[in-house]
Amino acid sequence: MTHETVVYVLKRMEANPEKAWCFFNWVSAKEWYRPSSSLYGLILRVLATEETIKLFWITLRTMKTKGFYFDEEMYFPILAGFKRKNMNKDRVSLTRFYSQGIQENAMQIVVTKVVDIISGSEWGDEVMSNLAKLEIRMSDNFVTRVLKELRNCPLKAYEFFNWVGKQSGYEHDTVTYNAIARVLASTDSIEKFWSVIEEMKSVGHELDIDTYIKISKKLQKNKMMEDAVKLYELTMDGSYKPSVKDCSLLLKSISASDDPNLDLVFRVSKKYESTWHTLSKAIYDGIHRSLSGAGKLDEAESIVNHMRNAGYEPDNITYNQTIFGFCKMRKLDEACKVLEEMESCGFIPEIKTWTILIQGHCVANEVDRALLCLNRMIEKGCNADAAVLGVLIGSFLGQKRIDDAYKLLVEIVSKHGTSPRHGTYAKLIDNLLGIGKLEEALDLHCLMRNHEFTPIIEPFVQYISKFGSIEDAIKFLKSKGTPRSHSVYFRVFKSLLGNGRLSDAKDLLSKIPYISKRKKILELFSSMENCTVHGLSHISQ
Repeated sequence: MTHETVVYVLKRMEANPEKAWCFFNWVSAKEWYRPSSSLYGLILRVLATEETIKLFWITLRTMKTKGFYFDEEMYFPILAGFKRKNMNKDRVSLTRFYSQGIQENAMQIVVTKVVDIISGSEWGDEVMSNLAKLEIRMSDNFVTRVLKELRNCPLKAYEFFNWVGKQSGYEHDTVTYNAIARVLASTDSIEKFWSVIEEMKSVGHELDIDTYIKISKKLQKNKMMEDAVKLYELTMDGSYKPSVKDCSLLLKSISASDDPNLDLVFRVSKKYESTWHTLSKAIYDGIHRSLSGAGKLDEAESIVNHMRNAGYEPDNITYNQTIFGFCKMRKLDEACKVLEEMESCGFIPEIKTWTILIQGHCVANEVDRALLCLNRMIEKGCNADAAVLGVLIGSFLGQKRIDDAYKLLVEIVSKHGTSPRHGTYAKLIDNLLGIGKLEEALDLHCLMRNHEFTPIIEPFVQYISKFGSIEDAIKFLKSKGTPRSHSVYFRVFKSLLGNGRLSDAKDLLSKIPYISKRKKILELFSSMENCTVHGLSHISQ
């Protein structure tokens, strides 16, 4: 049984951690199989649940006794999972285990030396000579660790990989090939990546499914869709095929572009169909999403008909994507008709449906119609969320309808309990201050505090120091939204003085005498008065 097979089986058992652990233990005990650090990393991720936490710790300690290193690539995702699941005791224990491992690990010293030599110079004879002097005992565990450390220098990692392969008595295996593939899957080293993939094939190795998933996500994140599709096609031709979910996610990434590449969409669906024979609902959705996003509405409708013939009826996903396509093409009446059709077929539009429709109207500069959609949405019992409110506020501000934006936000918050995003508050406060509406901006400041957001201070400080009166400054400092912090007072005084308003700053200080005894405030005024005196004496000379 190969490394790739074991990884494939474990990935398919992720939903059943105990069975995955039994399989892992069974295969690890066989004389003909040697587990790798990447395999331990995979089984640990599978076992990092409340139900199997005891098995997790048993496996982690076994891993350590067998000489494998629990590195940061394993540590941080598992730690994040513990935090997300509120497994605080295990989170603390894991951090302690990881820190102790760093201190105890002898191999890490050699790994660090190798990485320092390679990182410090251009690859050449001198680097290779210095590496040879270390007399390294090569193993897939060691090579994998060095490659991980060099992940930010992929071309140097590639040179090291090739150098290792030429060392007497050492031969790369599936584990090290997968490790270098993960490192090279980036924009500036993609040619080397494909050369390694070809080399792997020529010596009988394949990407394991865990490596495929990680690389595919990385390529999609970096918008390298051509490479992501090519990798999908290649992996589908191999022994360990990506799942329906992997295919669906790839189609979703392609469709996320402003102008989806339909050639890539059809390449993916064709490869899927040639392997799995029939398209699933998720794959039809992916194709339909891309066609709708590209404005190919007739073709999108044709796909829906094909989907129906295959036994899949349209659902909320289908209708949402159709509405999005019409909105993108500025066919707003047609988009509204799709919503009506959706309701007549017994489907209830969800918040995402309304968001797409409202956003489509806003992009088309039909803000009043968008507002009607919002009212209709609320009448249907679907409350506005932060995303919908943010879209509408942004559109009102784009039309310089700042008062309307303010009224809308206050109404939605007070009547429906919506919590706007921090960025929505920030934009609206900036715009209100820009037209001298301090009272309204302070009202929003108080609402922000009610929603437990970090208060926005600087726009108020700048407004007061340039345009505000002493009364405005006092209103701001005494507002419920303003933190009772001496640093806020200091920022107001400093900004007033910086704008040459020494007299106003003194007047303000006289109205809040309890702050005048603060050392920083005294030093600020003292330094400013000294500067003024010095300037006057210079002029008189």
